[in-house]
Amino acid sequence: MARTNLERLVENAVSQVLERHLAQAREELIQRVLEEVQAEIPAGAASGGSETSDLLQDVAAIHAGKTQKEVLRALLDASIRYCGRSALFVVKSGTASGWQARGFDQNDGVKDFALDLSAPAPGNAMATRSAVRGPVAEMDGQFIAQFGAPGEDGILLVPLHLKDKVAALVYADGGQAGKLNCDAVELLVAATSAWLEVASLRKQAAKEEAESTAAEPGEAPPVAVQAAPAFADPFAAHAPHHAIEPVPAEAAAAAASAAEVVPTGDIGAAAAARAADTLAHLSPEDAEVHRKAQRFARLLIEEVKLYNQAKVAEGRKNKDLYDRLRDDLEKSKAAYYKRYGQTVAASADYFNQELIASLAEDDVSLLGPNFHR
Repeated sequence: MARTNLERLVENAVSQVLERHLAQAREELIQRVLEEVQAEIPAGAASGGSETSDLLQDVAAIHAGKTQKEVLRALLDASIRYCGRSALFVVKSGTASGWQARGFDQNDGVKDFALDLSAPAPGNAMATRSAVRGPVAEMDGQFIAQFGAPGEDGILLVPLHLKDKVAALVYADGGQAGKLNCDAVELLVAATSAWLEVASLRKQAAKEEAESTAAEPGEAPPVAVQAAPAFADPFAAHAPHHAIEPVPAEAAAAAASAAEVVPTGDIGAAAAARAADTLAHLSPEDAEVHRKAQRFARLLIEEVKLYNQAKVAEGRKNKDLYDRLRDDLEKSKAAYYKRYGQTVAASADYFNQELIASLAEDDVSLLGPNFHR
């Protein structure tokens, strides 16, 4: 299906707007960190604002990472300024294993350590998806036995979120010197999570623009195009020695057939599989339009979530998401329908599908009574 000049103009305009917003994200994140830090530090507590300045420099160093692994290493390097020891544990398939550490006598020993998620502090951090501060006794006892207890009784565990799931736990304690600024460590982890989201959206927007400009009018698109993942897992190559043996392919296929249960982290892949089934009867050209419409809707909703994290949390809690995000949602909806409202994908209404599935977590009641499809 040949694209009209109008469609190309709309695509270019939308891509430019998204890229401009993403380019502003770094400065907005730094400004938010500055506001939070200034609110936490009593007047005159830090002469010359040295601690605030250090935090801003550390956030800038995190944002300077060229790859996701560089960003995460910068997080650990920065965290040690505010604590005695820190470590990052990768969370996969119900297990947490050491990735890298700072400040320990044996940093390499933390690598591949299997953290007990049933211990009070790790379990609470995973259950609440929020930072947990507590006594040493609430940490994994084997971890403390192997690496030693800090000089003062206190630990911190902070979940690192990627695409609405806990991808890692960041551990911090005071070490032997007893230095532990929990607020600073939490802010660094939050800034890292948000920046990884920004980098992911920027990469996805660039991919969308490249796909749009690569196809010439009249040229048939590929028959099958794999949807881009929402983010690249920075721990994809991390395979701990204690990991559970993989299930044989035959057994996995049988289990999938017997129970169609989708893990939270695989929602994107499952959606792509379902979309492929529903598009099987379409021509390759029409199926490609549907796929692009679905990806564009997902990108728009992810942008709304990224720039309104506090409103999203409050809206889900109070079941009034639509009222809190009305302006942003209506602008995004207008952009979507301007681009795909007159195409073969119009009847699928991917924007509202993505709004309910991603923003409202498949619970339309969270959007409130004023939301209408």
